[in-house]
Amino acid sequence: MRKLLHPEPKPTRGERLLAAVDRRLPVSEAAKTFLRKAFPDHWSFLLGEIALYSFVVLVLTGTFLTFFFHPVMTEQPYTGSYTPLQGVPASEAYTSVLHISFDVRGGLLVRQMHHWAALVFVAAIAVHMLRIFFTGAFRRPREINWTIGVTLFMLSLLEGFCGYSLPDDLLSGTGLRTAQGIVLSIPIVGTYLSFFVFGGQYPGHEIVPRMYAAHILLIPGLLIALIAVHLGLVVYLKHTQWAGPGHTNRNVVGKPLYPQYTTKSLGLFFILFGLLAVLSAVMQINPIWDFGPYRADQSSLDAQPDWYVGFLEGALRLTPAMETDFAGHTVIWDVFLPGVVLPLTLFAVLYLYPFFERWVTGGGKEYHLCDRPRHQPTRTGLGVAGILWYAVLLAAGGQDVLAKVFQIPLELITWTFRVCVVVLPVLGFWATKRLCLGLQALDRARVEQGGVTEQVRQTTAGAYLRGHTRMSREEATRLIVRDTPLPLEHVGHWYQPVGRWLRRALSRWYFARRVEVPLTDEGRRYVAAVTADPAQAEEQEGE
Repeated sequence: MRKLLHPEPKPTRGERLLAAVDRRLPVSEAAKTFLRKAFPDHWSFLLGEIALYSFVVLVLTGTFLTFFFHPVMTEQPYTGSYTPLQGVPASEAYTSVLHISFDVRGGLLVRQMHHWAALVFVAAIAVHMLRIFFTGAFRRPREINWTIGVTLFMLSLLEGFCGYSLPDDLLSGTGLRTAQGIVLSIPIVGTYLSFFVFGGQYPGHEIVPRMYAAHILLIPGLLIALIAVHLGLVVYLKHTQWAGPGHTNRNVVGKPLYPQYTTKSLGLFFILFGLLAVLSAVMQINPIWDFGPYRADQSSLDAQPDWYVGFLEGALRLTPAMETDFAGHTVIWDVFLPGVVLPLTLFAVLYLYPFFERWVTGGGKEYHLCDRPRHQPTRTGLGVAGILWYAVLLAAGGQDVLAKVFQIPLELITWTFRVCVVVLPVLGFWATKRLCLGLQALDRARVEQGGVTEQVRQTTAGAYLRGHTRMSREEATRLIVRDTPLPLEHVGHWYQPVGRWLRRALSRWYFARRVEVPLTDEGRRYVAAVTADPAQAEEQEGE
């Protein structure tokens, strides 16, 4: 009777379309599974999203700029609205950027948002990779995702350099000239590569159109594809998480993607977009009208590239002059080593490190709990050493500015940086490892004595002691759960192959120094259950 009085409404066209698609593809089931995905509720996991949303801002602002930028290197006298450059010969690429900055409504704001977003994008990827490195989130089964992240970082550097060089101003042209010198330093094939890249004699008329095609089409396409694969693997492999009550090596505890995490993530996007807009409105960046158009017979003083390639500039400035004549070829070592060998070595180390640590560990266990950096003193020390090395090279890229501002001889600054680039990473590694061991000892004391209170009591001997209280379960779990491998033991005869001996030596160097936390038998069983390999746990449950 009710059905006759109140007939059910007919499905709309959209509902019928969704039903038809769902009958052919598992859309609804996949959507429900994806929307229920748990995301750990910790600020450090938002670093990757900052990089993602910076890339979104780059795509939006870059799309706007493509409507007005002309990648043509044909020169003609400037006749635009910027009076100081009236009549100065300039390429059409340079002229179009001035047109965007002074004549297009909102053009300067969008252009500066594009530049600031590029800096934030690269910085967010770098900091995100540091978080993954220091917490051990690159270990099995996430080695492939780490290599994808390193590739994204490398492509972002190349994308930034291409975009930085497009305006064809004197500053970017000086950087492009440096890049051409690095290409020429490659033995035997350097001149051929230079002619191929620049389409003839430097600077030619092909380099800006080629970089423009790479900047708006080739590299962004690769970035989008790799980001999609990267996020897909994050969903498939699940997030890592920090140790805590209920957090184990076999689960993920957090907020569901919808609606809690989606709301937080969208809020982060709008905050980032607003900050970039404010930053672009109040802080000028890359004023190419002050530099002027590029001329091959001129160079810009105080010329430094954006920070993400500044380490190459510093390495070029610090390397002593060296060259060798061999079989009719001149090898310019002071350009080839810092400009070609150094970046290739850097990225080779980044690509291979997860597999190297797995080899040193000597096992194939899966890791889904994040390491506290203090629990891995050697890895943390190596990371800090790498940061200090990069920072010294970055600072060395502005040695001429430092000499002028502080009135210090340039030779003294150069030699100071040459010493620091070797000594500071070593000191940083030693100090960081000692600090990690000290923090482990502090954790041991907190486990033994409990949390410190504000109460002080005096003993009969006259000594003053701080009062202590029991720690919360969350803090106790964070302090006692540790999944640090033990050093590999010597097995077999006294003589061993060189590779096996080296592996055991590196294992001792990595994992021998530690401060153990005192645990009861129940505590040891709890830590073993929390950190158990998921594959072994499933086998035991099956038995």
